[in-house]
Amino acid sequence: MKFVDEAKIEIMAGKGGNGSASFRREKFIQYGGPDGGDGGRGGSVFLEGDSGLNTLVDFRHNRRYNAQNGQGGKGRNMTGKSGEDIVIRVPLGTIIINAETEEQIGEITTHEQQMLVAQGGKGGLGNVHFKSSTNRSPRRTIPGSPGEEFTLQLELKVLADVGLLGFPNAGKSTLIATVSAARPKVADYPFTTLYPNLGVVRIDVNRSFVIADIPGLIEGAAEGTGLGIQFLKHLQRTRLLLHLVDLAPLALEVDPVDQVRQLERELQNFDAGLMEKPRWLVFTKADLMPADEAALKAEQAVADLAWEGPWVLISSVTKTGTEALMQRVSDHLELMEDQEEVAAAAELQTVTDLENP
Repeated sequence: MKFVDEAKIEIMAGKGGNGSASFRREKFIQYGGPDGGDGGRGGSVFLEGDSGLNTLVDFRHNRRYNAQNGQGGKGRNMTGKSGEDIVIRVPLGTIIINAETEEQIGEITTHEQQMLVAQGGKGGLGNVHFKSSTNRSPRRTIPGSPGEEFTLQLELKVLADVGLLGFPNAGKSTLIATVSAARPKVADYPFTTLYPNLGVVRIDVNRSFVIADIPGLIEGAAEGTGLGIQFLKHLQRTRLLLHLVDLAPLALEVDPVDQVRQLERELQNFDAGLMEKPRWLVFTKADLMPADEAALKAEQAVADLAWEGPWVLISSVTKTGTEALMQRVSDHLELMEDQEEVAAAAELQTVTDLENP
């Protein structure tokens, strides 16, 4: 399925039904009086998260969604039938923006999470509401109000715990295919990956995490060169970045140190917050040279970069170091979760103390 991460749709909630102008007419009842019922409300439009979806491709063909109108009221004080709501399923990580005002309305992050995006119109009032001591036969009614209508811009940022970044052919797709059930296209030419791939890494029965492979970045990606700016945003939701560095690039003049520094500039130019995320260096393709030479080359790059964070040397083809890397990643994510829980508990306690001095 083609990956689509942006779409524009038009939504229209249903109009409320009109109130009824009716009078009670029964045999032997001379002055029946008004009995016009209210109109039914119009249907509303909701967005709902669906963990089974991973693209907005469905919205390339279906771009307009109309909820059902409410029915008008009837005699005998009968309220009109309300219009049916419509629920539009979207993948997790979808951001909803009002296309006219460019205001972000919200985002869908959990399965079956619902968000009201267009409220149905209210039903009108029947003439029974306008009866008074001086107006026994009111003919006044109120029509139903129109439903809300919007043009929405949907933007998808994939939800993943770990994001892979690197130059084209750095080995990202090979790594995700090795450690998960994902089967991205792998070839020996640049830009093999044209859209993000998600894979689930299972450490054991109760431990797993999601890893995302985005298309390779090149110099100038933050300014729109190549596919970069279209997919860099998918790294913003990740909790850990694995920066893959090719020890044996096709272009031999591209030094591993230069690879790291170029991509750091692109991250900084696109979103400085990405540079604040935990990031590990992963030197790949160790199988293409003798083990001692690969280790020496990786150590030299770490020294030249003055790198203080974690780094590893792997070969996805021979699976050397990949299992240990995934285990370390899982341990790190669990540690981050524990720290977040402690911080949240401390913040809650602070709020409680302020409310109850």
